[in-house]
Amino acid sequence: MAIIQQIIFIAALAAVVWLIYRRVGIISRTIRLGKAEDRADQPRKRLSVMMRVAFGQQKMFDRPLIGFLHFAVYAGFVLINIEILEIILDGILGTHRLFAAALGGFYSFLIGFFELLALGVLVACTIFLIRRSILKVERFQPSRHREMSGWPQTDGKLILVFEIVLMIAILTMNAADSALQDLGSEHYPQTGDFLISQWLKPLFAGWDEDALIAYERAAWWVHILGIFGFAVYLTYSKHLHIALAFPNTYFSRLEPKGQMKNMPEITQEVKIMLGLEAQAGDAAVPERFGAKDVTDLSWKSLMDAYSCTECGRCTAACPANITGKKLSPRKIMMDTRDRLEEVGRNMLANKGEFINDNKSLLGDYILEEEILACTTCNACVQECPVLINPLDIILQLRRHKVMDEAHVPGSWNMMFQNLDTNQAPWKFSPGDRFNWAAGLEGKSTES
Repeated sequence: MAIIQQIIFIAALAAVVWLIYRRVGIISRTIRLGKAEDRADQPRKRLSVMMRVAFGQQKMFDRPLIGFLHFAVYAGFVLINIEILEIILDGILGTHRLFAAALGGFYSFLIGFFELLALGVLVACTIFLIRRSILKVERFQPSRHREMSGWPQTDGKLILVFEIVLMIAILTMNAADSALQDLGSEHYPQTGDFLISQWLKPLFAGWDEDALIAYERAAWWVHILGIFGFAVYLTYSKHLHIALAFPNTYFSRLEPKGQMKNMPEITQEVKIMLGLEAQAGDAAVPERFGAKDVTDLSWKSLMDAYSCTECGRCTAACPANITGKKLSPRKIMMDTRDRLEEVGRNMLANKGEFINDNKSLLGDYILEEEILACTTCNACVQECPVLINPLDIILQLRRHKVMDEAHVPGSWNMMFQNLDTNQAPWKFSPGDRFNWAAGLEGKSTES
């Protein structure tokens, strides 16, 4: 029987490794479809940003209680999974609590620490589930934010239930294990009671040995297969940010948020027009200005899309969204990821090559009305807990709409004309630009 369990376990482990490897390959290839962008400068500063924001969860603590609960889930789940090393070795070798004898009394302390973290995860996930399902926090409700309808709404709740079940499994497994130790059951080495699960032992009072073994083994399988399932599911879920938050924050933009990157081709044209640069023959015209599809965006924008936590802080802070306009920065990121997923499936079906499907990010996923509503205030960028920049995507899509398709609202045309003739958005000559300040100095002195 033990041999059969080992074979089943090894087969499950191999399947999980293969599925994750395959999925990571698809994600990596779709991100690399993006345009090149240098994000290798200032490595020390980048490492500092990553440690503070990704590891230290710095931006989550803008709201202390939620930040603490989120950190409890994040740190707890990551550290608890250290225990998986022992479980995996037990599954492969057919042993039970392999490290107990080697670590002695420290083993009970270590498992107790893991149980304390598990309790923290259990409590935090329960609170988050209540906030989503009963208190109905506004930024998660599909009635207000259409991008949260359907699967995104279910995904957010499902993962919380998933984690609650996993934590219950590990705590009750340990309680049943302790009860079996009290009975002197074979294959259950004496480790003593554990910090949290000892209080659950009364649940198993009166159980015979066979029933306890059946429950302990069932909980063991639920826990490890649940971890395996979570690892695979994570690569398809918004919870991919658990892994991508680290590289995403490391490669985040270091320049001031208000500094926009000009298009090199346009910058060169302006310099030539102003006489600051000589005409260098026939300059190559880019195939496309801005971005129409995901392949026109930078690889970092594509990584941003996969890193989105769907927390909605960006949309909650967006002034355009607050005033009722269709723009939702969260939807921009989710739409970009959905298009990337579609492109990935296309490549998978065509032996790694993308075959034109006559679709694009702009138009089929993101509407003109959305990108034109953006005020470029950077509120979404400021709020993101993993330093995603929806504005980069919005600007590139808008540049394509304006420069390639020459499609802009009529109210913008006057501004463009003024920029062309007066080098400013206003309809008066540059020489009159500071007339508004006439007489202010004298008034200031009098007052």
